[in-house]
Amino acid sequence: MHRLVALLLLLLSTAAIAQDARPRVGLVLSGGGARGLSHVGVLKVLEAERIPVDAIAGTSMGAIVGGLYATGMSAADIEAAVRAIDWENVFARRVDRQHLSQRRKEEDFEISPVIEFGLRDGELRAPIGAASSRGLESLLRRYTLPVRQVREFDRLPIPFRAVATDLETGAAVVLDRGDLALALRSSMSVPGVFAPTEVDGRVLGDGGLVNNVPIDVARAMGVDVVIVVNIGTPLAGRESLSSVVGITAQMINILTEQNVQRSLASVGARDILVTPPLGTLSSADFAKAAEAIEIGERGALAVVERLRALATSPEAYARWRQEHPRQRRPEARLDFVAFEGSTLTNPGRFAAQLESQPGKAFNVERAERDARSLAASGDYLHVDYRLVSHRDSDGLVFSLEDKPWGPNYLRLGIDLSTDFNGRGVFNLKLSHNRHWLTDAGTEWRNRVQIGAVPLVYTELYHPLRWTIGISNDWFVAAYAGAERKIGTLYDPEDGTELARYRRTAALAGIDLGQPWGRFGELRFGIATQRLRARPTLVAAPLDDVARAVTERQTGLRLGAVIDQLDFANFPTRGFRAVADMRLGEGSDEGRFRSLDASALAVTTFGAHSLSVFGLARGASAQQRDAIGRYELGGFHQLSGYRDGQLLGNYVLFARLGWYMRLPYAPVVARAFFVGATTEVGNAWATRQAFKDGDLRTGLSLYFGADTGFGPLYLALTHAPRGSSGVMLFLGRP
Repeated sequence: MHRLVALLLLLLSTAAIAQDARPRVGLVLSGGGARGLSHVGVLKVLEAERIPVDAIAGTSMGAIVGGLYATGMSAADIEAAVRAIDWENVFARRVDRQHLSQRRKEEDFEISPVIEFGLRDGELRAPIGAASSRGLESLLRRYTLPVRQVREFDRLPIPFRAVATDLETGAAVVLDRGDLALALRSSMSVPGVFAPTEVDGRVLGDGGLVNNVPIDVARAMGVDVVIVVNIGTPLAGRESLSSVVGITAQMINILTEQNVQRSLASVGARDILVTPPLGTLSSADFAKAAEAIEIGERGALAVVERLRALATSPEAYARWRQEHPRQRRPEARLDFVAFEGSTLTNPGRFAAQLESQPGKAFNVERAERDARSLAASGDYLHVDYRLVSHRDSDGLVFSLEDKPWGPNYLRLGIDLSTDFNGRGVFNLKLSHNRHWLTDAGTEWRNRVQIGAVPLVYTELYHPLRWTIGISNDWFVAAYAGAERKIGTLYDPEDGTELARYRRTAALAGIDLGQPWGRFGELRFGIATQRLRARPTLVAAPLDDVARAVTERQTGLRLGAVIDQLDFANFPTRGFRAVADMRLGEGSDEGRFRSLDASALAVTTFGAHSLSVFGLARGASAQQRDAIGRYELGGFHQLSGYRDGQLLGNYVLFARLGWYMRLPYAPVVARAFFVGATTEVGNAWATRQAFKDGDLRTGLSLYFGADTGFGPLYLALTHAPRGSSGVMLFLGRP
């Protein structure tokens, strides 16, 4: 009897084990940029159908989604994170302009920051990525912090593998240990878009080049059946092969598709292939994340009957979820803050300005802001952080990789304008900026311009590391420059040309200054300048023109700038105010004084932006001088008047502008715009000459683009007391 009972219990136990036994399921997620966001939709269906995943292998975006799921995040967690991301900022080439130092902001008004080269080791170098990975790295670091101490990916809540490419050998690299955030970023190093990473001495690029659907990697993890999600990008049509960018993208797609077909050939009878119907959704359509997720769900539901064969009971799935929980974000008090990786810079100089400080509790938002602040210097290819733990201490380590094309940075710009009546202007501009001449952060900035307005300028900027008041970053700057311009003296009423003149200016000075964080800058110093206007051709008997005028002025200078514009060209929000006041002795008039002030404010409603700009200038000068110090006229400087048609020593000007961003995504520009301005102002020789109502108006209607060489405008202009015309303008008006 006892033997019969024992045998019965054994049979019942064996039956229960057989009922609960299930195949080990591996999930394979392929790469494809924004198309890979559809993986989130597939995960939602797997969870709804109670299908546990025992191992994950992913490539590129598939590695990112799969890696986050492996940390214990649910599909809903990942979807919420994806929907909250501002993808345009994630892939921005640099930190938002409002967070840059004032020095970096000012460079935007000299030459566009888009085209940047460098000199290093005696050779000219170009950037190695079209987009910055800083935003992506920050997101990956945030969501992998709960598993920061897991070094072997088999010990994650779900075992995981990421696939990358060794760019030196062309071999596939299976990442199964180390820093998870770095592994995910390495797998998505899209050629030409993101710079490659270096892991254990290997230079790694996007895994899609060699194994975009890593079925073999998942099988090597000991699974019995694989669910394969293939979202590969289809080959483009002939219409896309008319540019270098299009051909390069097609070549990468061809290479990827070849290894995809080899992988799919290994799909067995028990395996399940999910192919979301993504259609024309491209690898760059991150703004369509919600649509991609929904398509992923539809793709999984199309094979849901086969997926249900892998489903478990509600109780068994609940147990599986409990065994694979999402880890909590770490809590730690910082004992130290350290820097590593950079050989050209001294990031420790900024340690006192960071929000994360020894003795404070670790805060991920503060760490991200600090990483952004370090990246704002413009010196680094990568800026990442790690929370590390030793035996009895916790610390924050910032990892920085120097730009391979620094520390000598070169920018090229062009000014080009024509009124289609034979009058035009051309300037070629080159800037050089040498960063980190000393550990204090000394910079040497130079600018050369040839063309209609030859110009040279140099400045040596040296932080003092003083601690006065709320600032510890005071600086001293010495500068010198010279400029020459051929101008025309017009009759202010009818625009008749009266004379030609050559104006030259030379200046030198030294300033003591204080940065106001990322808000602006204040300078106080001594400056000297020499101004000379000499007629070269006089078409009328004008006594006060037919002579050379030379002025020398030396005195004190007070300058201030506040800049919170989001873009230097076609800004959508923010404000900027600049003031420069000088007081000293002049060669002719004795005491000299001048004031130059301007302000711009911009706001945006949907696709429409409104801007208000005001300018006031004044300088003491001899009343008999017909060639005034300041000019007014030209596109956006009183449209409908010729460049410099109005001359004087006192200028008032205001401009109200509207522009609308067009719904296109150009390759060669940030965006296209249509806009219009209405302008009012005038110039006077003396303050006494100002008369109420003596103001002129101008109008413009234009099509514009923010290009790599600067803003481009094709405009219609009109002034009631001037003329009407057509303008083509490249550069800053």
